[in-house]
Amino acid sequence: MPVYDDPRAGEAAAVRLARGEAVQGVLDGDDPRAWLALDAGVRRAAWWCAGAQRAEWERVAPLPDDPAGLDAPRYALALCHRDGRVREAAVRGVAAHPSLLPLLVVRAADWGAPVRQAARQVLRELVDGDAVGEGGPGTVVGLAPVILLVGRRERGAFGVALLDEVLRDPSRAWPPALLSHGYPAVRRHVHRLAVGTGRLSPAELARTAADDADTVVQSLCADAALAAVPEGRPCEEVVGPLLAARSPRARSAGVTALRRTGEPERAVAFLADRSAMVRACARYVVRQAGGDPVAWYRERCARAGDPLLPPGAVIGLAECGERADADTLWALLAHPSAAVRARAVAGLRVLDTADVRRLHLLLDDPAPGVVRETVLAVEPSVHLLSDEWLGERLDAGRPRHVRVGALRLAFRRGGSARARALRVAREDPDPVVRARAAREAAR
Repeated sequence: MPVYDDPRAGEAAAVRLARGEAVQGVLDGDDPRAWLALDAGVRRAAWWCAGAQRAEWERVAPLPDDPAGLDAPRYALALCHRDGRVREAAVRGVAAHPSLLPLLVVRAADWGAPVRQAARQVLRELVDGDAVGEGGPGTVVGLAPVILLVGRRERGAFGVALLDEVLRDPSRAWPPALLSHGYPAVRRHVHRLAVGTGRLSPAELARTAADDADTVVQSLCADAALAAVPEGRPCEEVVGPLLAARSPRARSAGVTALRRTGEPERAVAFLADRSAMVRACARYVVRQAGGDPVAWYRERCARAGDPLLPPGAVIGLAECGERADADTLWALLAHPSAAVRARAVAGLRVLDTADVRRLHLLLDDPAPGVVRETVLAVEPSVHLLSDEWLGERLDAGRPRHVRVGALRLAFRRGGSARARALRVAREDPDPVVRARAAREAAR
């Protein structure tokens, strides 16, 4: 299928339709941009050709003034025709071609008042006589993606208002798949209406916030679910799904709700969450209940030999601790868990206590994550590393992640280290290392 951001895509589609190719084979009907691209492409004249007055497709197969009886490919061209009289006539007979109803939505925002009014009348009749609960391409709900895209235009509000009217009507059942629609704009719009009209229960909103991949839907549903949580009373059907969600936004909402439900002790388990947002919310809830998150972090991180030490506890200590806590983090640089070592390095950077003379040995760490964090920590003081030492880490025998980290530092270091890194960009046998070297050189 064509890329519809390219203005030539609509022109090419119009030519193919003029030749009689099926609409389904020419356009991706599920992509609302396809219909807008076709609409623009049909009227795009080849002005660069001497004496050209018509679009290219019209030279292939011009249309009669009356579109009645045309097949679907050529009827689509009539709906987009440069002549408003042809467009208006096509609008009035579009019911015979239900696959072309997205173009009816486009015409409902037409710049020509007669065309626009005719299209809106047909859309209104469609709503009044449509069993929306059945869904399908012939319904206003099925047209939601193109309605919302056209709704951004100056005259596009009619279609959006009509869609909202249908969705707000309690007598009309929503198609089951509407809330999980594949087009993000539709899913967001529908969930806003669901929240505003009370279509979803607090438990359903919580499950949506936990399961939906769209951050806008997550935030919208989480906020609405939390607003329904009773004060001072557990509400597991809402809080439970949020706390178990993969999304940090949903988890943080669930943690924040624990203060409202009178269960702040459950927030302690999230002090070491992998997400900084969730950790911050957990600290807030614990503090509001009289707890001391810093003491909790210090007690956990003091056990440097604990193989089960959660990495989130390490970075959490740096987020709310003091510079004196750096001694605890230094001790964790030898921890068997690579994640703990990486968070310890990140924590030293957060506390502004990173010492390149002590950290540079971790640039040889077997874990890529540790090396990445160490590069960030020592980069401000890279001038303290010798050109020779950095150059050794660019050797082809070193692990790839070590060499990539050394490349970044070598370019920051300058001098002979940068010259060596430039040779790596040209000559290294590893294409990944060459690509990273070229990227660093361009920064």
